[in-house]
Amino acid sequence: MPLPAFWKSPSVMGIININDDSFSGDGTLDVSEAQRLADRMISEGADWIDVGAESARTNRGAIPVEQEIERLMPFIEKYRGTARLSINTWRPEVIEAILGVPNHGIDLINDMSGLPEGTNARICAENGEISLLLMHTVGAPKIPHLEAKWDDVVSSIRRFFEEKIELAEQEGLNRDRIVLDPGIDFAKQCGDNLAIFARLEELINQFEEFPFLLPISRKTVIGDVLGIENPVERDAGTIACLARGIGAGAHLFRVHNVKAVADSLRVLDALR
Repeated sequence: MPLPAFWKSPSVMGIININDDSFSGDGTLDVSEAQRLADRMISEGADWIDVGAESARTNRGAIPVEQEIERLMPFIEKYRGTARLSINTWRPEVIEAILGVPNHGIDLINDMSGLPEGTNARICAENGEISLLLMHTVGAPKIPHLEAKWDDVVSSIRRFFEEKIELAEQEGLNRDRIVLDPGIDFAKQCGDNLAIFARLEELINQFEEFPFLLPISRKTVIGDVLGIENPVERDAGTIACLARGIGAGAHLFRVHNVKAVADSLRVLDALR
């Protein structure tokens, strides 16, 4: 099954955090400010906007479900941007609530839970044309999982994707509504992340009918390689990861600095 036409060219996904504890320090609880940020990212070249109300940081507990919904709802209700809309959440109660918003415009649920059971896939299947991201990880979100060890992380990701794709299909989700994410930095150490980047072609070619999202922005692995502790100073490393991902055939790049990545994509395209 070929990929839908809009995946044929690499796309940029801008990150908007409606929270006050983003690891990159760019979160806001002001929905109007979040809307302005979305508009700016779209003007800078974002094809997607990914909105989350809870930081993925593992040194903080999960916020209450009700609070996550309260933060997301006003943005979703007011969003009229031209970019496709992704919502970064993993709890079924939140997904059901936001998909209940009339004319919500949501295209993708960016689920970092690793689909431990099929509920989120079933909810997406029951709500029409909603796509679901399957991210490789182990255990529950918001927990470091520093004990995770991989003899061959790429082979483990391959088996994980095969299992989770089958589970999602069993819950009624069509294959053309599944997006894959190797989960850079999630339950992985520096060497694991570098191995994923080194063998990206292997993964992408094996699952060629599925779009691949690469969450490359300001990642810990970049800080490890460059010795940079402050995430905001890792944009040059982010561009390096972008170039590697483009060469391997990835489709969607989730980033904070949309302009730098969109401009880099234009140059890379011209060079090819």
